[in-house]
Amino acid sequence: MQWEASQFQRLTIDRLFDVLELRVNVFVVEQQCAYPELDAYDRHVDTRHLLGMDATGQLVSYVRILPAGLRHPEVSFGRFVVKREARGNGLGRQLMERTLKEIQCTWPGNAIRISAQDYLQKFYEQYDFSRVSEVYLEDGIPHVEMVKGK
Repeated sequence: MQWEASQFQRLTIDRLFDVLELRVNVFVVEQQCAYPELDAYDRHVDTRHLLGMDATGQLVSYVRILPAGLRHPEVSFGRFVVKREARGNGLGRQLMERTLKEIQCTWPGNAIRISAQDYLQKFYEQYDFSRVSEVYLEDGIPHVEMVKGK
């Protein structure tokens, strides 16, 4: 895997297209969830876009990392996604490890808050996230808030 962390303004047009295509294919089409996939968080100067490319250079995983104070008082991440064809080989774990490393390098010592799809709660608990809310619907999908650190 080749990893690349970038600000929105530094993404090439082709990379941006790849990111948006992956996010829409999974979150809108695969999960059958019509919602505004694009928002101003993408272009925020401190937002980090972490991309994972396979040996051929094809985008197969992605996460958007937001600074503290933008969506939550803590650092947060979302749009955590692995392409359907690349699932089942530990890529989600690699993406999580790279995400946590990127957060630690960019905003050391900060707590992290996420809005996690409920069925992924046990996955995030493996990385010391704790559930801090009841289940709620976000865009028609059950979610829970989870926090890691402080």
